[in-house]
Amino acid sequence: MGKRLLVQRKGRGGIQFRARDHLKVAPVRYPKDGMNELLRGVIKELIHEPGRHTPISLVELENGQEFYYIPPEGVHIGQEIQIGPGAEIKTGNVLPLSDIPDGTLVCNVEIRPGDGGKIARRSGTYAIVFSHERDRVILRLPSRKEKFVDARCRATIGVVAAGGRIERPFMKAGIKYYRERTHPKRWPVVRGVAMNPVSHPHGGGSHKRPGKPTTVARTAPPGQKVGHIAARKTGRAKRRIATRR
Repeated sequence: MGKRLLVQRKGRGGIQFRARDHLKVAPVRYPKDGMNELLRGVIKELIHEPGRHTPISLVELENGQEFYYIPPEGVHIGQEIQIGPGAEIKTGNVLPLSDIPDGTLVCNVEIRPGDGGKIARRSGTYAIVFSHERDRVILRLPSRKEKFVDARCRATIGVVAAGGRIERPFMKAGIKYYRERTHPKRWPVVRGVAMNPVSHPHGGGSHKRPGKPTTVARTAPPGQKVGHIAARKTGRAKRRIATRR
């Protein structure tokens, strides 16, 4: 008898696959008040939240409301920021995409107006305002893909802070263990080819390769759903050399 696959155990659920909600500080999203009016606020505090790779900052608005947002590189405690239409094009300010010029680096971009921010929230990431087309804006995402977004959606000027996080090695497995413990997943992850054939579809054999195609159907059961799931194509792309006739 082997053991259940990781996807099977994760689908069943359990405490090892649940997020540590008691470690969360607060939801990080833009306030609803800054949709149609210009507000000013002050960064009161920079906070570390376990499980989140970026710092979060507490902002107090001039009307007394407080909210948390993802700070870009260069902001500091005590800095005044502006939120809403008509704000200055300055690092840390939050503006609708219709007011942001082409070529500007932005982060924490909304997909729908008022959703609080969904795109480019990880440390060191950013999106580029590519062009404006009537009531829509073309964004170049961190994946280099382009996406049409409503021009009323808001974004923060700048690049998300803590961009050099991945440059620092962990040095010890124990540090990596406690870091991964804050996430709702299992660590370490063992390769399927290193397992026995009863423990994984890719296991077994006197070699470190699956030994068969790894594409599986989208409707495959959890015991088979490993490898390239519903892949359109696999392998190295072939170069096409144009020949003149």
